[in-house]
Amino acid sequence: MAVFGKLKISLLTATMTTLVGCATVADVAGYNTAALNEDAAKSYSQVVSKASSQGAVDRTSTTAVRVNRVFNRLRPYADRANATGVPFDWQLTVIRSPELNAWAMPGGKMVVYTGIVEKLNLNDAEIAAIIGHEMTHALQEHSKKDAGQKILTGLALQLGGAAIQSKTGLSADSIGMLSDLGIDKPFSRSQESQADAGGLHLMAQAGYNPEAAISVWKKMEAVNGRSNAVVTLMSTHPNSQQRINKIQALLPEVTPIYQAAAKAPNGK
Repeated sequence: MAVFGKLKISLLTATMTTLVGCATVADVAGYNTAALNEDAAKSYSQVVSKASSQGAVDRTSTTAVRVNRVFNRLRPYADRANATGVPFDWQLTVIRSPELNAWAMPGGKMVVYTGIVEKLNLNDAEIAAIIGHEMTHALQEHSKKDAGQKILTGLALQLGGAAIQSKTGLSADSIGMLSDLGIDKPFSRSQESQADAGGLHLMAQAGYNPEAAISVWKKMEAVNGRSNAVVTLMSTHPNSQQRINKIQALLPEVTPIYQAAAKAPNGK
């Protein structure tokens, strides 16, 4: 899903990865990690500020509390998995929006939309699957590939404002710009598989049942079957059944990690 594939209409800022497509908005091939993370943090701050000014930031609902609780359980394990050489200042903002989406920027700046949790009726383990997947995209720096720094600091902010203002996605012009720039494309299948695998390890270490990653995809498929809009947005996803099969193949590896974490004194 940001778990996992491509949502053109919800790309907000530089290098954000979408839940239903994990597409990137801005990145620079070979760009210094520390500098890229710093620029992403500035852009993220502006986007969150704009969302807050429009009353879109959710800090108090049951959904927001649950998402942040899961996020905070995953953070220590994400820090341990960080091999970039630069510490991440992880932050997560919950935004009120019907979008089935979540994304992560360089350096660990994340957004989860209330729609993905509420429309899919996600449990905490399923939320962990989404967040863990997006964390892995950031940790593996998958978004450091396609666009220029000016998109990070300029166009991304423009698109972010448009998406937040409309609450339903980007304008046709904005989507056209994304297509022209080639930044509405999903990550490669190998990158998606890597994010799936990394997310499974993170959630298992934090004491969440990794089988929940499968149920998330099944829920996405069910929504896909009921909504023409989601069909369009999921049209570039890797085959969901193939993805589920790969996740199932990893369960023997990660399930013992989950079981050990669940038995630990602080396990849940």
